[in-house]
Amino acid sequence: MPTQTHPGWSECLSLTPETMIPSQPGPLGAVLTWLYLRELGNGLWQPPRDRERLPSSHVMHLTLLDWLVIAGYFAINLGIGLWYRKRATGSTDEFFVGGRNVSWWLAGTSMVATTFAADTPLAVTGLVASYGIAGNWLWWNMLLSAMLTVFFFARLWRRAGVVTDVEFAELRYSGPPAAFLRGFRALYLGLPINCIIMGWVNLAMVKILMMIFPDLNLQFLGITDPKVAALVVVFLIMLVTALISTLSGLWGVLVTDLFQFVLKMGMVIVLAWFAVRAVGGMGALKTKLLALDAAKNATGGSGSILSFTPDIGSAWMPMIAFCTYLFVTWWATWYPGAEPGGGGYIAQRIFSAKDEKNSLLATLWFSIAHYAIRPWPWILTALASLVLYPNLADKESGFVRTIVDPAVFPPALAGLMIAAFAAAYMSTVATQLNWGASYLVNDFYGRFIAKDRTDKHYVAAAQVATLLLMVASSVVTYYQDSIAGAWKFLMAIGAGTGSVFILRWFWWRINAWSEVSAMATSFVVSLILQFGLKWKSEDPTQFAWTVLVTVLCSNVVWLLVTFLTPPESPETLDRFYRRVQPSPTLWGPVAQAARDVRPKRDGFNNLLDWFAGCVMIYLTLFGVGKIIFGQSGQGVVFLVFAAAAGALVYWDLNRRGWKVLDDADAGK
Repeated sequence: MPTQTHPGWSECLSLTPETMIPSQPGPLGAVLTWLYLRELGNGLWQPPRDRERLPSSHVMHLTLLDWLVIAGYFAINLGIGLWYRKRATGSTDEFFVGGRNVSWWLAGTSMVATTFAADTPLAVTGLVASYGIAGNWLWWNMLLSAMLTVFFFARLWRRAGVVTDVEFAELRYSGPPAAFLRGFRALYLGLPINCIIMGWVNLAMVKILMMIFPDLNLQFLGITDPKVAALVVVFLIMLVTALISTLSGLWGVLVTDLFQFVLKMGMVIVLAWFAVRAVGGMGALKTKLLALDAAKNATGGSGSILSFTPDIGSAWMPMIAFCTYLFVTWWATWYPGAEPGGGGYIAQRIFSAKDEKNSLLATLWFSIAHYAIRPWPWILTALASLVLYPNLADKESGFVRTIVDPAVFPPALAGLMIAAFAAAYMSTVATQLNWGASYLVNDFYGRFIAKDRTDKHYVAAAQVATLLLMVASSVVTYYQDSIAGAWKFLMAIGAGTGSVFILRWFWWRINAWSEVSAMATSFVVSLILQFGLKWKSEDPTQFAWTVLVTVLCSNVVWLLVTFLTPPESPETLDRFYRRVQPSPTLWGPVAQAARDVRPKRDGFNNLLDWFAGCVMIYLTLFGVGKIIFGQSGQGVVFLVFAAAAGALVYWDLNRRGWKVLDDADAGK
């Protein structure tokens, strides 16, 4: 096999933050460009650069025991897939939503595992290096949106009883516009968006392998170029992941997610401990970081690396950007995995929950683990890497440096760490494959091409769709440098649409044209701002104005369209209202006509729980951090108040009741 790579690969694998995703339109797309992060959730972070070759002493050399550990990891995953094969292939409900019989702790842990991609810790390392601990507020602010899903939407989604969030279009709306929405979003999310997501994740894993094994080759296949060899290895890992997903459906994904999360979370905690020890302990780490602060401030800088709150008014967080993050972005922008009102694979896990109580607890556990617990091992390793490798040009690669440096991380644990990276990669890809297949089969193939077939037929179609997505994403990865510009068009459609996705649950007057006009306006306005006016998403001030203008235009247009077009038919509205039972406050004539339905007027209580939930998680985040850095008194106070906020949430939910429908009726 020739060793020369595709002509585009050399450019693709040396892209910088400025050229990888040049200027994505749309608010959240701009955040992704600026921060090198994906959704928040889903692993779309710019892969680390390999400008600097690791010293020969810092190259991993795996022993026979390491290879046995890695082989054992893959064997366990395959065993899980085979174990759940019969159960998952019985019906499409089992394959895509686990038969709607999943416990909250399993569904919630799967959400956390999915958002922990192989490259996510490196992204956090880059944020900490650039802006200190407070840099994480650029994604911590999205907790406000996540808690909306917990208290306002999780139970509504569960009552809807759909297989995908795209199917919701024909539950809430009717006629050709609803069918168009469902079919378009199924193809849009299932193919281009999903394949590009997996393409970025694949490319990130390729880059990580190249940093860990700079001399990687597969000579027995005639492959000596490390880049091509790394791509082949990633393809083989994805093949195993696809095999598990096609064998076992969502059940296999959920259980492997649990196993993978325990492994990768355990290993990053171990890495953080060794990294801090290599610096000289927590006291030495703080002293050396304060010295870095002094050096930075002496040259005109400001703030502290150890600060938990952003330096508002600074170059990276001007007041307009801070206000936009705090008051607008988290509810106004749509992106897979971080949808206002829930959606995507988050909604898929909600659909799989046993009942409304389990759906709420699943999203609550996900929010706690995602925002309050999981970040600290990454942050500690990032801080240690700044001290250990102060002259490293590519700060993101500092995370990998701590792994391959024998003076930091014990070589005896190399096999476990490689398995943990594979787990981080597989947990994200497995979800993307199953989630994408659910759109293609449930909302396009089964809806428009092959209606009224047997469950066995649709399960087989889902297995084929999973394999096709794997191949398609590999092609996208191979040509990633030419695909990158597609984000300019694909991401624009999600900017400024959050309000309609939230209000469609609570206001009867919204119709299918409301959603269509919101998406179209966001798309057009975002392109005009990015390409016509040349507003740069990398600039925080211009980013903020891009968000505000796009949101304003989108909301004005969809509101006008809503009032200029007729509402949905009374039959459609009545069916939706009876099934989902939203708050009747804005359902006017529909609620009047369905007086036998008595949904709870719980908007104020949900708002109270939302506020208390945000306080609980943020105080837990800060409390754990304070204790880690030796400020135990403050940390304990934060945790006490966090516990009080959590007790308030539990008391209120227990007082009101966890669900509206009986378990036997939920989702029907």
